[in-house]
Amino acid sequence: MTDSEVPRQPAAFALWREAQDTRTRTRLGGIYYLLAWLLTWLFSAAPAELLGWGLAGVAYFALMLVVRLLHRLPPVQTPQALRVWLDRHWLLILLTALVWGLVHAWTLNNPQFASSWIIATLSTIAFSTALAFNFSMRKRPALLALGLLYLPGLVALALHWHEQRATLITLAFYLSYLVLALNRSHREYRNTLALELKLLEQQASLEQLSRTDSLTQLGNRYQFNSLFPALVASAQRQSDPLSLVLLDIDFFKRVNDEYGHACGDACLSAFAERMRQVFRRDSDALLRLGGEEFGVLMPHTSLEQARLLAESFRQELTQHGFSVQGHQLPLTASLGVGCFDLHRDDSAEAFFKRVDDALYLAKNTGRNCLIQA
Repeated sequence: MTDSEVPRQPAAFALWREAQDTRTRTRLGGIYYLLAWLLTWLFSAAPAELLGWGLAGVAYFALMLVVRLLHRLPPVQTPQALRVWLDRHWLLILLTALVWGLVHAWTLNNPQFASSWIIATLSTIAFSTALAFNFSMRKRPALLALGLLYLPGLVALALHWHEQRATLITLAFYLSYLVLALNRSHREYRNTLALELKLLEQQASLEQLSRTDSLTQLGNRYQFNSLFPALVASAQRQSDPLSLVLLDIDFFKRVNDEYGHACGDACLSAFAERMRQVFRRDSDALLRLGGEEFGVLMPHTSLEQARLLAESFRQELTQHGFSVQGHQLPLTASLGVGCFDLHRDDSAEAFFKRVDDALYLAKNTGRNCLIQA
């Protein structure tokens, strides 16, 4: 998955990170349950007499291993799909833990495993330790899995209190340590996740700043250069109308020369606000392309619709102008409007040039007018 495919919403990112970590950490876990059972069975007093149970254990843990490996992350990693995947994968972990806990208890109570019960016990300690430190993403399921692994063996030892009380007490103390370690590991995981989310938020903020004109808060030329080719490609592919409006404030240099650059900046901000009032659909992308030149990208918009909106903007600007810093400025704008045409525009650059030529024609024929490309 590329950086662009990483979810940006905090809740979606948290699920995505948990699923990635769970998948990575569980990949090889299943094989060790199989190996632990093989060692426990083969080093028992009479493996041949336990052949049926031995093969059944091999089959079960091998099946769990295969299912874990085949349980791949969903191809489309939506929050809902990830939530379902995590629930199902934790079910596999809990089923494996339950069966191993019962196996451990059985070996402790079966004299035929007298020579290999220590293998099962050490394996239980190893599995529980790995669980506490590696699967703390979800605290409650991890505590449940820890109990399923550990508690059946403690119950089996308690049934032989006089002979096994030292082992029982030692394992009980170690279980208390694992619970504390799991809690600490869970807190550390959540803290790390919080840091990742903070970095993601900062990255999104920096990306937004890099795509936003600081004066007008419209999209900047960088955003236009990223967005425009993608929208043109989409219009080509889907035969969907895409209109472009280019706007240039007439004689803007006079404003800077007569009233100063602070007034000019205020005028640009007011112009951008007026654009927001007219081009206010969610699909419209409003941009400052540089200096006093602005643009509006209008997906799913015919040429006539774009022309009407652009003309209403021009007329309102002509009638009202701006009141900026105590000055009434009768500003006007020249506009070029065009709609992407498969027969005329063989590229995004060709489409832009056609509309840009219309804008310059509007400026060269008296300004304060709209020319249709």
